[in-house]
Amino acid sequence: MKWYQLPKEQVLNDLQVIEEQGLRKEEREQRLTEDGPNLLTGEKVEGSIKKFFKHFNDLLIYVLIVAGILKGISGDYIDMSIIFAVVIINALIGFIQEAKANNSLDGLKSMMGADATILIGGEKQVVPADTLVKGDIVLLNSGDIIPADVRILEAYNLVVDEAMLTGESTPVQKNMIAIGDEVDLGDRINMGYSGSLVNSGSGKAVVVGVGDNTEIGKISTHLKEVGVTETPLIKKMKHLNKQIFIILLILVIGLIIFSQFHRDFSFEEMVSWMIVLAVSAVPEGLPAVLSIILSVGVTRMATKQAIIKKMPAVETLGSMGVICSDKTGTLTKNEMSVLAILTKQQVFEKSQTNQWKDEINVFNHDAQLKRLVETALYCNDTKIDYHNGQREVIGNPTEGALLDWAYHMEFIQDEKVLYKIPFDSSYKYMATLVEVNHQRFIYLKGAPDVLLNMVDYQFGNDAVEKIDSNLWEAMISKQAKKGQRILATAFKEVPLNQETISHEELFNDMILVGMYGIIDPPKPAAIEAVRESHQAGISVKMITGDHKDTAVAIAKEIGLKNTDRAVTGQEIEMMSDTELSNIVMNHDVFARTTPEHKLRLVSAIKSNGQIVGMTGDGVNDAPALKKADIGIAMGQKGTQVTKDAADMVLADDNFATIAEAVREGRRVYDNLKKTIYFSLPTAFAQGLLVVVSILIDRPLPLTSVQILWLNMVTTITLSFALGFEHEAKDVMHRSPRNPNENILDRYAIFRTIYVSIVLAFLGFLVNNIVISEGVPTAVAQTTLLMTIVFGQVFYMINCRSIHNFSIDKDMLKNHVLWISLVILAVLQLMIIYVPVVSNALGTMNIGLHNLNYAFLAGLILFVLVEVEKLISRQFIKS
Repeated sequence: MKWYQLPKEQVLNDLQVIEEQGLRKEEREQRLTEDGPNLLTGEKVEGSIKKFFKHFNDLLIYVLIVAGILKGISGDYIDMSIIFAVVIINALIGFIQEAKANNSLDGLKSMMGADATILIGGEKQVVPADTLVKGDIVLLNSGDIIPADVRILEAYNLVVDEAMLTGESTPVQKNMIAIGDEVDLGDRINMGYSGSLVNSGSGKAVVVGVGDNTEIGKISTHLKEVGVTETPLIKKMKHLNKQIFIILLILVIGLIIFSQFHRDFSFEEMVSWMIVLAVSAVPEGLPAVLSIILSVGVTRMATKQAIIKKMPAVETLGSMGVICSDKTGTLTKNEMSVLAILTKQQVFEKSQTNQWKDEINVFNHDAQLKRLVETALYCNDTKIDYHNGQREVIGNPTEGALLDWAYHMEFIQDEKVLYKIPFDSSYKYMATLVEVNHQRFIYLKGAPDVLLNMVDYQFGNDAVEKIDSNLWEAMISKQAKKGQRILATAFKEVPLNQETISHEELFNDMILVGMYGIIDPPKPAAIEAVRESHQAGISVKMITGDHKDTAVAIAKEIGLKNTDRAVTGQEIEMMSDTELSNIVMNHDVFARTTPEHKLRLVSAIKSNGQIVGMTGDGVNDAPALKKADIGIAMGQKGTQVTKDAADMVLADDNFATIAEAVREGRRVYDNLKKTIYFSLPTAFAQGLLVVVSILIDRPLPLTSVQILWLNMVTTITLSFALGFEHEAKDVMHRSPRNPNENILDRYAIFRTIYVSIVLAFLGFLVNNIVISEGVPTAVAQTTLLMTIVFGQVFYMINCRSIHNFSIDKDMLKNHVLWISLVILAVLQLMIIYVPVVSNALGTMNIGLHNLNYAFLAGLILFVLVEVEKLISRQFIKS
């Protein structure tokens, strides 16, 4: 029901309650039983055990589990234990790094008031907020959190801060008058919403919505419906795993058929080589390596004030094509500021560097500016305080902006406020009687349209003159187009013996001094960040609950594109999902939006195949943040709900940090891609060794434990180095990659096949040479193992650059690369010279000439890959 459209008498009648009495105790209990408590419905949370076992839900992990079981059945318990250890380690890494905490609903619950003062049978009583029912008469006072959705019945200068719901930084003056038209949430000035703060004044209201039926309840419902968005990286890795599984399945089935016709294998022999094939072809270390590289990215981003809650979000940032940003507190400071001073002779404006251009020079010679400063100081109910270095406006943010400007003028004089007419929405002005330097003045400030009808005079060039309303209206119109809120000010001198003022005398002999242009200004860093985002091919869209004129003005100032007009929430409601999807990419400013609108806009952008980032700081942003591919919350001014729903939190509330996060995200993806280019060929080369050995009826060249050593220890060590590669020079000058791009594109498949064949061939070549020398099997296996390792080392260097020559001066800057090589050398020496390790792996001490074979094979692989890259580059150019 649209309670804001009904007169209060009808509201009370529909709810069957008497305003002066409230509900009876028995009636409240009955309604509480029927409707339930004023609480948000909880969301079912998975237990830790279930979350842990989810990390076993992967095709390749199933392959390893089956291999481990078969090893146990055949009595090879050591190999079985090692395989299962690998599986458990991978699951533990994923479980520990999983950081998507589902605390959003708990955060919403904490925003609902703890207690409420209500009328029960005509008596005031304080009750727990969760016991409120529809029809309760609630008494509101300054500092209260509104405990449920209410319809205002009485308002005495009642001002409510609704920024957490609407995104508007200016508190709303409430009244009880019914609104006949259909209006947006932020314009329902006769309603109060659960979780919003009573800034000042007092009032009486009736509860019209509790629990899930409140506006916060609707947000809670949206959060539950959105669920967890799967990141592009996870989707790609699942697809890659399927591709590897299909290849492995084809190989196994093909070899089984081949063995039936051409080999007389026993069941034990067939099981043995199937296990070795599975273990060799599956890149067991890849999930761990990806987690490590993502973790490194998370750590680097934390040093740049971007806190990542969900590791794959690092990579998602790199593929982001659209950033949807809230305005208030994200692109703007969420602090009202005087941006312009209007007098008849001149308009003083504040520059983007926060410097006033002219008024300091003329201040001491300009009586009008003095009066404007005096009005800002003395016709003001607000105070500015500082707690632990944090600025706090106690009162109205607009009046706080006037105080800031007046303090900036360093204006000091003796004054005493003698009498005050407080601001009220019914007459839209405030007046004070002030004694200044042994003179008494009335200062008046308020809505310009009201004051222009109240005053007869204005400050002219040299003296007081008749007011020129047309002049002022033109100036107001010009500043309003810049998104500024205009306040007018007037004054007059009165006798020294005057003690009070009345409304009537404010209409006589008042002199219009000038006007203030006030706005929540954009952050200078946000302007630069928008420019960098556009340079990187990322579209920036503003989605705000504020008025469209203000939104368009701010959008133009920060450099957004497509700012000719703003699409409003009402227009969005009139569109179907298809219509919204068709227009959303051609508009960058969306105003007067509700949480539902923001959610629909994010969905519409995603339907255009875009990877979407959503920034915000208010509760109204939470569902859209959770729906987006990457939700970005403000860490300082953001609500706990927003932080819980987000994937990334900006510790410095700086929109510019997003540009740095995108840079890091693109670097991480590049390094992940290099790692995959490195891991797959080395794994498949080992699979080829097994397959070819079976086809030509030779003993398996390596044991499953030796292959696991290659896939887990050496691969992880070398891949770790790739995670620390510096970003490419063009990283922020290229368009976001296609979100549908497959990690294994045609070139990646070619490179995988090419390197796999070359490495396997070199492995067989070295193996044949040492076997021809009559060495024991363990020596031949150890030499082959070292050959694969040297091949991995040289190919890792190849992968520093996928297309270009890989040795450059940046190689010296990657200290982790050299540390990884030292660690790998120590590990490989251990499998040769440390008996405990060599016995476990079945390796032996080999001579220097065998190591030379292995080294030479790796060097040949490096040269062949660099030659292939050179030829490929020439082919691509042609």
